[in-house]
Amino acid sequence: MSFKEKIDLTRLPAHVAVIMDGNGRWAKERGYDRIFGHQNGVVSVREVTEGAAEIGIKYLTLYAFSTENWGRPQQEVDALMELLVDTIEKETPTLNNNNIRLLAIGDIQRLPDKSAEKLKNCIETTSGNSGLSLVLALSYSARWEISNAIKNIAADVQSGKVATNEINDALISSYLTTNGIPDPDLLIRTSGEQRISNFLLWQIAYSELYFTQIHWPDFRKEAFFEAICDYQQRERRFGK
Repeated sequence: MSFKEKIDLTRLPAHVAVIMDGNGRWAKERGYDRIFGHQNGVVSVREVTEGAAEIGIKYLTLYAFSTENWGRPQQEVDALMELLVDTIEKETPTLNNNNIRLLAIGDIQRLPDKSAEKLKNCIETTSGNSGLSLVLALSYSARWEISNAIKNIAADVQSGKVATNEINDALISSYLTTNGIPDPDLLIRTSGEQRISNFLLWQIAYSELYFTQIHWPDFRKEAFFEAICDYQQRERRFGK
């Protein structure tokens, strides 16, 4: 029996977040440069997105590019941005055909104009779709997001729009880039690393964590379905 057949469709996580790690190591093991790994990682993005849509998951967030990634060699950053533009442009019709809506979180203003424009066009083109919401975390870091939220809350307190006694978990969540998106039920990280790497720190307070040794370019549908099965074996208590 495949892992997909074992999934209980009545107990799906509403939101799965993924730290897509291991592209560089996967490429190095095969004697190629890092961008070759990123190119093959796009296939896994397509497979996992299709798999999530097939079983009825509502939100899938992929950690595509962190604010720390801007510090990588310029050649790799440029290649990643070019890959982003090409992939978004090519995949927009597929997203529409599969009723998938694209969203983005992060400091999008830092993206090159060409990348930002293609991203904006895809978000607008798919905005009417009602199936899976695919959320790309681009130029994203949780500390940037939380710092930004605090600045905006402080400004609204100063202007009288918000009273200090109104500040609570729900209000803070409403100032985050994930406003309107449920917190992840499951966080997956590939390639053997067991850390969060500044990703959705506020939102994963009660998420189940799943770590796998599989490098991202080898993480396909069946591996994703295995992670869902593992999630369904757990008892979630939320501190109670």
